Amino acid sequence: MSAYEKIPKIVDPELLAKSSDSARESWRVFEIMAEFVEATERLNTIRPAVSIFGSARTPKTDPYYILTEQIARQLSDSGFSVISGGGPGIMEAANKGAYYGKSPSVGLNIQLPHEQHNNAYQDISQTFGHFFARKVMFVKFASAYVVMPGGFGTLDELMEALTLIQTGKTRKIPIILVHEPFWAGLIDWFKTTLVNEGMINAGDMGLIKLINEPKEVVDAIFKHYETRGFEPSAEEREIQLNL
Repeated sequence: MSAYEKIPKIVDPELLAKSSDSARESWRVFEIMAEFVEATERLNTIRPAVSIFGSARTPKTDPYYILTEQIARQLSDSGFSVISGGGPGIMEAANKGAYYGKSPSVGLNIQLPHEQHNNAYQDISQTFGHFFARKVMFVKFASAYVVMPGGFGTLDELMEALTLIQTGKTRKIPIILVHEPFWAGLIDWFKTTLVNEGMINAGDMGLIKLINEPKEVVDAIFKHYETRGFEPSAEEREIQLNL
């Protein structure tokens, strides 16, 4: 049972429903705190880890699903825990690949009214009631982001990571977009519009790598860390505390 699910036992739901809006908002803070505390305690041992994102709507027979499973398996066998959103589609493929590999498969599940159900390939499962608490954990424990084809949720995670790294609010980690044809239009727009109109610096494009093959994904992550190791430096740990 998640911390989010435990909180209503501490606070009487009926009493809370009758409380003022300000009181209800105040009690919400305890739910959020509980999510952060429990998730941090459970995930502290999974490093190094790679977060993989992608569409929840991708069927098992889709080439993206198969490619994701291959990438996750190679990452797992190379010593990386694999973190996904814990749901179906690409998330399931990521967990499945890691589950049959050598390293832990981690699912950061979210409570939603539709679409999300937890997949069966999780060695470590953590359920969240708040998207923003879950998003912090994706970044906090990741040595790299692998972004597969996906929709709004996938783009949200991608932009979150790019923003945090660009602004120095988290350490610089590889952000790898897999399957270049899918991402080509977005990358072109970044270059021709965002860079040309001064919305981002040309150097910001260096935060992103476009890769197509599973082995290349693993190699790119190892290359990024070959001169420094996976453990955050003292300065980076301090930054992570302020996420």
